Amino acid sequence: MRGQIIKIISNLYTVNCNGKIYECHSRGKFRKDNITPVVGDYVTIDEKDKYILEIEERKNRLIRPMVSNIDQGLIITSVKVPDFSTNLLDKLLTLMEINNVEAIICFTKLDLLNEEEKEKIEKYIAYYQKIGYRVYKNDQIDDIKQIFKDKVTVFTGQTGSGKSTLLNRLDAKLNLETGEVSKALGRGKHTTRHVELVELFGGKVLDTPGFSSLEFTSVDKTAIRDAFVEFQDYPCKFKDCMHLNEKECAVRDAVQEGKILESRYNNYKKIIQ
Repeated sequence: MRGQIIKIISNLYTVNCNGKIYECHSRGKFRKDNITPVVGDYVTIDEKDKYILEIEERKNRLIRPMVSNIDQGLIITSVKVPDFSTNLLDKLLTLMEINNVEAIICFTKLDLLNEEEKEKIEKYIAYYQKIGYRVYKNDQIDDIKQIFKDKVTVFTGQTGSGKSTLLNRLDAKLNLETGEVSKALGRGKHTTRHVELVELFGGKVLDTPGFSSLEFTSVDKTAIRDAFVEFQDYPCKFKDCMHLNEKECAVRDAVQEGKILESRYNNYKKIIQ
């Protein structure tokens, strides 16, 4: 029987097969073959003995959070407590691009900003929209509800950024636990303890544990370069240009001219390094 893994707790896999729920274990051969079933996987199960028999080929897989077959990622981005991090946002955007996941940005906690800070954030919002990303504020609830239909959406972002709070505002029946932000650490407590796929507004949504850092391993540097979508608008003389120290680099010129956001370029260099 075919189904989809919607939740994993310890070694127990919850599989939805046409609305019927099965609690399954995975076969030993997966461990031997170094294959780990993840939430979002489409699988074949033995409904009698409650075992996962096969895992279908994935269209994509994210490592952190560990999920698969994602259509779009809603990156929840706090602007205050914890403070806005262009570095983390650009890392997440890069991760989405590399994995062919459409990235959507949602800024939270704008009510905590003073007027000067709001103006600064509005400039960031305008830039990310200009380079092609959909950007929302967390009070645009009706607009955000429209994005889920027929899509599998992963909620992700910095710990304490307000992912569970936003999900609760979208649908109070979810009743997800929320947590305060640690003043000592400047980041939130992890309130989402497992990854779960839930139905929401005609689609499926993954609420995932937050995190405070994100590292790239085994990623080709040219893939990182190409994930910075606006770089493609400034073709360099040399096609293999990495926009670092090469001569006649149109991307570096665009940064100097203010056409490319300096923080984006600096974050690109950090990720490459």
